[in-house]
Amino acid sequence: MTTPLIRPDLVTSPEGPFLAAAELTQNEARATPSHGHARGQLMGALSGLVSVGLDKHQWVVPAIHAIWIPPHYVHSVRSHGPFSGWSVFITEARCEDLPREPRAIKTTPLLREAVRRAASWPGSALDQTQNRIAEVIVDEIAASNAASLGLPAPEDARLVRIADSLVGNLADNRSLDEWAHWAGLAPRTLSRRFVAETGMTFARWRQQARLLRALELIADSVPVTTIALELGYDNVSAFIDMFRRSLGTTPGRYLAAGG
Repeated sequence: MTTPLIRPDLVTSPEGPFLAAAELTQNEARATPSHGHARGQLMGALSGLVSVGLDKHQWVVPAIHAIWIPPHYVHSVRSHGPFSGWSVFITEARCEDLPREPRAIKTTPLLREAVRRAASWPGSALDQTQNRIAEVIVDEIAASNAASLGLPAPEDARLVRIADSLVGNLADNRSLDEWAHWAGLAPRTLSRRFVAETGMTFARWRQQARLLRALELIADSVPVTTIALELGYDNVSAFIDMFRRSLGTTPGRYLAAGG
């Protein structure tokens, strides 16, 4: 049985402090089946990686990022190997001015330090200092910009087969026509259904899958050259160019900005 991250009443009850937080560090993988709760949750990573199944999307939470989950959204959580992270739980009434849809965000040093302080609180009524820190956390969530860390899953069985195979080997550079032939459908059908079911073209979806995997590897301090080869890029420059176009910075500067 998975040990609760925090006292259950601080997740499910509107009573008690409007904000509660907890930190977790463990060497073994952690899995929490699909569930929901009345409080909104901000889940962040300090090291390692956690994935969140949410709203027909698979989200990843690499280091220096977090996922905002509004109240009552059903979600599942799984960490991958050694992991260190944190969660903040906010009463439904205080979520009125926070994002209404799930989103990934890049956390700021201010937010991470405020959460660290909040995670040391006993779960009782907040004093004036604690209340000010809690308000900083809420303000940081409200002011955050969405980051592209989600990968929508297709539903058509043939598209699922392609997506699963791609995720299993992101270095596979077969063209859309080759994938369509492999899955037994027309290229135009593959192209049309991919957009209809994921909101992305096939090429964009594959790039997003590669980007999310790159973030995982960067969080684990894997060399950029190794990442580029694992993701099927002909050279490091091509990978860095994709990363810069997607996130506006290089892999090295991206990680350093969150330190």
